[in-house]
Amino acid sequence: MRVLSVVGNRPQFIKSAPLSVALRAAGIDEIVLHTGQHWDPEMSQVFFDELSIPEPAYRLDLRTADTEAMTAPIREAVARERPDWVLVYGDTNTTAAGARAAGGVPVAHVEAGLRSFDLSMPEERNRIEVDRLSALLLVPDTRSAEQLTAEGVEGRIELVGDVMADATRVFLPIAQRLENPYEGPYVAVTIHRQANTEPDRLRKIAAAFAESGRRFVFPVHPRTRHVLDEHGIPLPPNVQAIEPLGYLEMLAFLAAAECVLTDSGGLQKEAYWLHVPCVTVRPNTEWVATVQAGANTLVEPGGLARALDESRFPAGAPELYGDGHAAERIAAALYP
Repeated sequence: MRVLSVVGNRPQFIKSAPLSVALRAAGIDEIVLHTGQHWDPEMSQVFFDELSIPEPAYRLDLRTADTEAMTAPIREAVARERPDWVLVYGDTNTTAAGARAAGGVPVAHVEAGLRSFDLSMPEERNRIEVDRLSALLLVPDTRSAEQLTAEGVEGRIELVGDVMADATRVFLPIAQRLENPYEGPYVAVTIHRQANTEPDRLRKIAAAFAESGRRFVFPVHPRTRHVLDEHGIPLPPNVQAIEPLGYLEMLAFLAAAECVLTDSGGLQKEAYWLHVPCVTVRPNTEWVATVQAGANTLVEPGGLARALDESRFPAGAPELYGDGHAAERIAAALYP
């Protein structure tokens, strides 16, 4: 059996690492295609180097998030390789392009069934489209499976758990051996979503940092850096802006934080698995169970300081999104 794995951004590289190992163990030949949606070395190549992901057979190096620009060259790779499956991850434009380009080859969607119910988010539109195109829907929890059943999708639904939990389980002991140079109490920050990098909203977020007495350490995403620089938005003195971190550095960085402040879906889960309280600068989330458990707070910029002061990780928090062995279940599900 052969699969074509379509990846293009940081979370997809992380998700593909444990799955690549499981595919090899199951005797499945994996061909990796990297669209280049993320092309900055700190957001792309470092993950292949750190996580031993197979080097891509196809590096499109498109340096764009434009779905249409990705679709045609992915379609050419599908026609050349003739895989048994096209494997796509998550909710990015790379995900949508991979699903559209598959043609007659069945699509397997890792992280299927998630919904924020906010159609203003391109990620939400991508999730819905890809789930409708997929023959195999690999869901992280029962909520996602129930959502797909309610929507009447035609593909086969398999409850497998979350491959990011696999990555956390495998790589956290390695990450914790690294030196974390950011001493003292700090809030770990990531802000990169399209809505939060609109200049007016990003300015409000920066002002909210200044209103808090906390110390923030902020690995600045290239998109966010561009907006800060282009629009002259200053970060206040209590924010330490640093370059993006590799995955292992990031795990160590998150594990040592007193709180995580983010708009990333992946970091909401990683904070949960690390037992670090999370504040999410979004009006909604696809990872609803983290909020229901009391570990994650949704907030607008004006409520940021208060949410940080009140954030706690709950005692007795339930296990969420599987047991860290999703990759093996996914590999098994690819066999008919």
